[in-house]
Amino acid sequence: MTTSSSGHEWIVEAYGCHSERLASPAVLHDLFETIIRELALHPVGAPQWHQFPAPAGSVAGGITGMVMLSESHLTIHTFPEHGSACLNLFCCTPRAEWAWVERLSALLGATDVRVRHVAREYAPQPVPAS
Repeated sequence: MTTSSSGHEWIVEAYGCHSERLASPAVLHDLFETIIRELALHPVGAPQWHQFPAPAGSVAGGITGMVMLSESHLTIHTFPEHGSACLNLFCCTPRAEWAWVERLSALLGATDVRVRHVAREYAPQPVPAS
């Protein structure tokens, strides 16, 4: 059986991040803009953001953000109380590797970045007639 690539997905965890950066919509907006620009992605609308209430003892809550792309999507979930963030980028067209470790260290202060790159494949099968 032959398979074809239908896309590439990057699943990224960043740890040891600066809590105040993870709770800042402006910082995360800049991060999205950087990823979009440097990977030549094409947003189909403005990013959407939701900031959660601050957990007890925290200054600010985490943020979930996502932007739909003509290539697919980019998302982030931040946990300032733990100094961590989870990102997901899915592209249905080939893209070069991005410098996740270096960029998240610089932009979020991450001390540990783990990246999994998954080539999504499908087995071509005829589509049944309706």
